[in-house]
Amino acid sequence: MTTVLTPASPLTAADRCDRCGAQAYLRVVLLSGGELLFCAHHGRKFEPELKKIAAEIQDETERLTSAPATASTEER
Repeated sequence: MTTVLTPASPLTAADRCDRCGAQAYLRVVLLSGGELLFCAHHGRKFEPELKKIAAEIQDETERLTSAPATASTEER
């Protein structure tokens, strides 16, 4: 897998998997131009084929297992 070296725009809830419509956590920039978006499930499923045609793969699947940031509250 090729690591994204330049800062890429983060994927948002509006970015949807091209296969099933779920929230996308992977952006695949193709060698031929263009890009594909995948949920974690389909990203894993198609990973071997994607590696062959990808110029870059932006993988944000770690967001699925990281604890969400919480706002700290001040005690009185």
